[in-house]
Amino acid sequence: MGHIADILKYEGDNTTFVWKHPCEDFNNYTQLIVHETQEAVLFLNGQALDLFGPGRHTLETQNTPLLSGLLNRTTNGETPFHCEVYFINKTEQMAIRWGTDSQAQFLEPTYHFPLSLGASGEMSLRVLDARRLLLRLVGTAPVLDQQTLAAYFRAFLMARVKTYIAQFMQANTVSIFELDAHMLDFSQALQQQLAPDFADYGVELVRFFVTNLARPDGEAQYEKFKELHFRKYADIAEAQLRQQTDLIQAQTEAQKTLIASQAIAQKRVQEGYTYQQERSFDVAQDAAKNAGAGGLTGLGIGIGAMAGVGGSVGGLVGNTVSDALRGTVQPPEAAVFCENCGARLPQGATFCDNCGRAVPSDKKTCAKCGYRFTRDGKFCPKCGAERED
Repeated sequence: MGHIADILKYEGDNTTFVWKHPCEDFNNYTQLIVHETQEAVLFLNGQALDLFGPGRHTLETQNTPLLSGLLNRTTNGETPFHCEVYFINKTEQMAIRWGTDSQAQFLEPTYHFPLSLGASGEMSLRVLDARRLLLRLVGTAPVLDQQTLAAYFRAFLMARVKTYIAQFMQANTVSIFELDAHMLDFSQALQQQLAPDFADYGVELVRFFVTNLARPDGEAQYEKFKELHFRKYADIAEAQLRQQTDLIQAQTEAQKTLIASQAIAQKRVQEGYTYQQERSFDVAQDAAKNAGAGGLTGLGIGIGAMAGVGGSVGGLVGNTVSDALRGTVQPPEAAVFCENCGARLPQGATFCDNCGRAVPSDKKTCAKCGYRFTRDGKFCPKCGAERED
């Protein structure tokens, strides 16, 4: 029987998952101190017995029912006994590196080329079931640290990761050149696939990251495939750029046309007529040009074409027609009124047919046709005779 320990506590570091206390002889007064995020398990003859959570525990009969029942020899609380105490660190331990020892062979899903691909990254682990971990992995080993645990899992990790890489790419139709953009999804998919394998050993795969992909650079098949892939996307990019350029040019021309149309419309608004009215003016002018050949028939066509313009445009149209036909149709004569009774007089009248008063005959009346002048001038606007002074 060796030295009987009075206090048992964890003395490992933060990178350790399982640590076995070097002392194996205790009595019913020995104090067991278990820190937060830890558990302690008593072992005897390779059998996991009582489990203790965080706190200070006295290894007496009521606290160790499994061990006491197995020993069956407690006397006055002073009988020493022999067993092993394992401390389990249940904190999440991160930055545990992993990597495939060779590249996985698979059929590239987009072009169906046979290719190879390796991967590496980091993971974080946490003890999920202390008893299961001790029984399945630890055995009689005094320490289980990150490096040792990663070595235990390396073989099945390599085999499963290679298989899951091929399955992920086939299921998601992801090209080897597009895999970087799907790295997070790829990592999460691998974690979901690997988690049950770790759980079988009492370990939780908390996080799993793929941080690097080992492509077969330099291999003739891969280089040929890479050239084909990038040529395809270069052609697509060029076609898209050309399409965008054509679209921009078309939009520019359309914008120019719109601006020109808006400018014309604004000009018409400022000048007081619409496009329909402008077309009516054109018809009237054409009719005026043809008046010499068709007489008043052409004029009738012009005026008829303008009939639908509306009363608001009548003045404008009338003026346009008058200007266009000046010299072909005589302007209306000025009205003459009796100075005595105010009655309107016929053109050339010398007496008022209402009151009988003589119409004054002065220099304001044309001596040739009797037209009464309404303003100063040198010629009669009715017959063209020279006015007398």
